[in-house]
Amino acid sequence: MASTGSTRAVDALTLDEALRRTARDYPDFVAVRTLDDSVSLTWATLLRRVEAVARGLGALGVGRGGTVAIMMGNRPEFHIVDLAAVTLGATPFSIYLTAPVEQIRYLLTDAAPDVAIVEAALLPMLMEASKDLPGPKHVVVVDAPASGGTIALADLEQSAPDFDLAAAAADISPDVPATLIYTSGTTGSPKGVQLSHRNIMAATRAVEEVVGLASGFRVISWLPAAHIAERIAHHYIPVVYAGSVTCCPNPREILSYLPQVRPTWFLAVPRVWEKLKAGLEAKLAAQPEAQRLPMQQAIQAAIERVRLRQRGEPVPAELEATVAEADRELFSGLRKMLGLDQASAVHVGAAPTPVAVIEYFHALGLELTEGWSLSETCAAGTCNRPGKVRIGTVGTPSPGLELKLEPDGEILVRGEYVMLGYRNAPDKTAEAIDADGWFHTGDIGTLDEDGYLRIVDRKKELIINAMGKNMSPAHIEATLKSTSLLIGQAVCIGEGRPYNTALIVLDPDYAPQWAAQRGIEGTALNELAHVDQVRRAVEAAVQEANGRLARVEQIKRFTIVPGDWLPGGDELTPTMKLKRKAIADKYENEIEAMYSEGAGG
Repeated sequence: MASTGSTRAVDALTLDEALRRTARDYPDFVAVRTLDDSVSLTWATLLRRVEAVARGLGALGVGRGGTVAIMMGNRPEFHIVDLAAVTLGATPFSIYLTAPVEQIRYLLTDAAPDVAIVEAALLPMLMEASKDLPGPKHVVVVDAPASGGTIALADLEQSAPDFDLAAAAADISPDVPATLIYTSGTTGSPKGVQLSHRNIMAATRAVEEVVGLASGFRVISWLPAAHIAERIAHHYIPVVYAGSVTCCPNPREILSYLPQVRPTWFLAVPRVWEKLKAGLEAKLAAQPEAQRLPMQQAIQAAIERVRLRQRGEPVPAELEATVAEADRELFSGLRKMLGLDQASAVHVGAAPTPVAVIEYFHALGLELTEGWSLSETCAAGTCNRPGKVRIGTVGTPSPGLELKLEPDGEILVRGEYVMLGYRNAPDKTAEAIDADGWFHTGDIGTLDEDGYLRIVDRKKELIINAMGKNMSPAHIEATLKSTSLLIGQAVCIGEGRPYNTALIVLDPDYAPQWAAQRGIEGTALNELAHVDQVRRAVEAAVQEANGRLARVEQIKRFTIVPGDWLPGGDELTPTMKLKRKAIADKYENEIEAMYSEGAGG
């Protein structure tokens, strides 16, 4: 394999070589740990365990061109086994823990793994899904002794000390697939996005220019490993830049992890930032007036400064002084309480983020940056750079990424980040990547005069109402959710209709707490959906949202759907994207009732 002439990990041609360089340069830095440090692996120790597992997998027949299925939560073993497969030139892929058996079966059929590596609690589901399939030939359990034909990970690590790992590693080229990321399947069966070592190394190199990370930076692994954002931010980038990863097995606990880990880089979906904002506002509202009013005034002053800066207008000296004092006396304490006082970069992505949420954190001294990317582009796309954030946009293209808009507004991208193609689907690959190498993203956007991108919506999801007006349901839904934490999910209906309606699902964390504070008996979501007080609160939120929407976008009627929508269920993909067609079919009666004559609400 050709050399780049540099010995830095970021300049390596393959992920395997990057790992070896990081372990050489930072052997004693902590690579992966649990919160209580019951497991804490340095880079040197991690590499030794990766190589031991790789030898064991190699002895089982795993090698270049092979695949390895991984089904486990956020735990140190994931980093070991994923990199072990990569070291052999094989292609590991993760399965969402919330995926139903039939979808797991589809992935096993499509990827045809030689080996599956799984947590004991998930073994029955994997075995059910693989029934009557030719593979996987071997099943490795990470947290239990061998039984029923399975292999214990601890035994695998000791099984093949003499396997020639160097020969396997020498056969890895930059264009070998390093992972499969299965798309969420909002409009059909998931597609296996094949990402090469070249793709991944290009995406990690971009971070050096966009963010800049010092060795030893801290991140929390808490998103599903089957999602490209988790793989890049909390797995590949730490490998390349010698970061320290703390594993958070339960994503619902992420906010409690922040003050204990104090990450220097933090990535979260909009709902996490919305809940952080609401939590701060609730704490503030509970303070005596003498403490509450100065804080509220300080936050409003800081938001005004943010807006002036965004408009390119001068900030009065008095306002600058007021905000500077508030930052020293008040905001610095809030950042420390949140656990983000040492964060040099904080990001939000995966869904539209309300402007008010981004402005709020900017006011508190946390420069929240919004970005846009896809699995097919290895999580590289556009991003607001620190110090150059344009709120309401998703920033400018990653270094080396070409971007242009089609006449209908569809975003096309080209560059080293773009996938090899979809696994076993040459026809779909040809539809997505044209003869000139442009990837057709399916997203609609606009570019301003400085090259900042705004996302409108998915091309296939735009609503055209009965009067021929085009609307973005994602924008309407984000506006709805931003008005009240009671609203966990919202789906805008309006295609071919005279007006817009919405299906609303109560937030499973906030709604029961809200109800209990008001003395409402029975705080289960099924019950709360029918409580008048809850409906009035949701109606007030809808009206507030309508005040922020154009007349044609406003919600005329809504229905609160009992219960919760879970990732991987009927209504949501494992990555929490709405299955719009499935929702329209399942709730056809409720939807039609909102358009029937005399319907209320």
